[in-house]
Formats: sequence, C-alpha cells, structure tokens
Amino acid sequence: MNTRSRVAQHVAELPKSGIRKFFDIVAQSKDIVSLGVGEPDFDTPWHISRAAVTCLEDGGTHYTSNLGTPALRQAIARYLKRRFAATFDWQKEILVTVGVSEAIDLAIRALCSPGDEVLYHEPCFVSYAPTIRLAHAVPVCVETRVEDEFRLTVAALEKKVTPKTKAILLNFPCNPTGAVLSRTDIEEILGFAKKHDLIVLADEVYSELNYESGEAESFPLLHSFASFSEYHDRVVLLNGFSKSWAMTGYRLGYACGPEDIIDAMMKIHQYGIMSAPTLSQAAGVEAMDHGDKDVDRMRREYKKRRDFLVPALNELGLKTVMPKGAFYIFSDVRSTGLTDEAFALKLLKEFGVAVVPGSAFGACGAGFVRMSYATSLEKIKLAVERIAKMLR
Repeated sequence: MNTRSRVAQHVAELPKSGIRKFFDIVAQSKDIVSLGVGEPDFDTPWHISRAAVTCLEDGGTHYTSNLGTPALRQAIARYLKRRFAATFDWQKEILVTVGVSEAIDLAIRALCSPGDEVLYHEPCFVSYAPTIRLAHAVPVCVETRVEDEFRLTVAALEKKVTPKTKAILLNFPCNPTGAVLSRTDIEEILGFAKKHDLIVLADEVYSELNYESGEAESFPLLHSFASFSEYHDRVVLLNGFSKSWAMTGYRLGYACGPEDIIDAMMKIHQYGIMSAPTLSQAAGVEAMDHGDKDVDRMRREYKKRRDFLVPALNELGLKTVMPKGAFYIFSDVRSTGLTDEAFALKLLKEFGVAVVPGSAFGACGAGFVRMSYATSLEKIKLAVERIAKMLR
C-alpha cells in the first residue's frame, strides 16, 4: 500500500521547519557554539519549580477545568492589569493552553472558515503560515523591511487587505528580528483593524523582554495590543511562560479575548487537549504573582549580551539593526557574497558557530541570519571571534 498517498494533501504540502532542518546538522557536529536555538539558557527559577513540586506532593495530578485552574486565570488577570493596564474577566475571557503555540492554533481555527485570509508579517516565527493553512485558511504575507527596523506598518497592511481578510496575526517583540512596535504603531494597527473589521491576534510571548521601556524602573509598565480598552472586542492576546520566565519545558500559555472567541477556542481545546498540565499551572501562578524580579534579572542580562553582540557584528561589517526586544538579532550577510544558507553552513561546518538562515523565517529574510543571545556572554564572545576568522 502507498501510505504516502493516504496523507491529507494539505498536510503533505507543508514544508518542514527550516530551523529544525538546520539543527539536524548541528546535532551531528562537535565543539559548536550555538547562537541558534530560541530558548533561554537560564533554568526556571526554583521558587516557580517548587510550586510544581508542592502541587505534586499535594496530589495535584488530576484534570483541571478546560479553561484552566481558577487560581491561574485569576493570577493572569492580575498580572495583565498590573503590567499592561489590560482588563480581562478571568471567568469568561481567559483560556490556559499548552504553550502559546496551541493558543495561536486555537485562535486561527476558531475564527477562520475555509478560504478566509489571515494577514501575517515576515520575517516571522516559522509556524505562522503552516498553522493558517492547517485551518484551511489562506496566509497572506506582509513583508517588513530592515529600513523600518522590521516594524509592521499600516501602509504595508493596506496593500494586502481584501474583503476576504478575517484577521491579522503578529508577533512583537519579534522572533526573529527583535523588532518592537511603539505605542503609536499599535494604535495605528488597531485603527486599521477597526476600519476593515478585523480581529488582531497578538502573539506577545516576548512582551516582557522589551529593552526600550523605562530603564529607571526595574519592572516598568509595558504597552500591549490589549492595553487599549476601546479595542477590547477585536483583540485576542496570545502569551505564555516559556521565554520570560524560562519555562519552555512546562508547555504553558494562555489566550485572552472577547468571551465568544475564547468560548469557541475552548471548545476546540476541550476536544483536542482537555486541559493544560496541572503541575505547570501551579508553577504559572507562582510566576505571575512572584516572578517579577526573575524576569527583570534575565532581561538585564540579555541586554548586556545584546549591547556587546550588535556593535561587535557591525564592526566586523555585518550590518545589524539594534533589536529592541526578545533575544535575537537579525544580521545582514549580503556583503559577504554568500546566501544566508551558504553563510550559515560555512560558519557551522568550518568555524563551529551555529546561526539560523533568515530565509527559514520567510522569503524576505533571505540575505540575513538570526543569532540568539540566549546564551552566555563568554560563548557569545567566542562566537564573535570565530565569525571574525571566517570573514577574514
């Protein structure tokens, strides 16, 4: 039997992740300095993990509500009010998910009928276009440019919107570029969404890692698409614990938005997942209520690394915009005469440094490479030395 022919066509046509394809090569290499994987190098703060241990010791090994535990949903509501001046009803407008990736998938499937279009920006996280296709919707790419510091502009959105457009999916601070939207940028995009009657799906998993906000304050008030109460009915906030609290293995995220949309998302979640892990939810409460200092400590360390890496790369001739958020830089390697993939392979195989080709994040990422500074400053300095050898 030809089992390949039995695979659904829309699944068979999906490309495999360009990141994972590249790191299959990395896994076979030795003495590699990796600036590739987008995962914090910090362990989860112990007081957060201890909450999960305590939950286990107390017998917290059963299902929770499909929406998530009341304790975590209340903690999320408190946190968003305190950090972003965003108000959500914890009983009706918050859903706990298995990472922000599930939240993105649920939101798109809950909103889109076959043939609906979803605007998304590139360069972007690799799952966006495939997730839209899996919902039988149509991904419509809106390019961001280095000249705009990879910010998403209304002018670019206006060129791609059609009567079939249902939603906008965006991620700021951005993986892979580190781009951040200003408060004015956000207001303009929300105005665009209202004008065209669209839902904004705001993936803000890096929201706490914003280096432009009040250095005088240890943990300043940030702005979010959810901060604007007048647009409450057309924003779905998608967030999680993986990046800011170094909790990737906990697989914990959440979605906040209008009751009808959250209810629709919950139905899909209910039949496909049931509930997020109970132990992870206990850890999430601790992170929300008592994790500010941990986030601040990690954010400051990331900033030190960024402030070393970007000038060093520019001095080597690799033009690099100073990112304002997340823990990535997006370097222009076109001056080397190599494609981004050739550059990354040569750097890996001959000089032992792993970076990700920019084209893995969309066609307009070609000519760039993503480097993650979620690794120690010592390793970053060693990577820069090896990059300098390659360029010489």
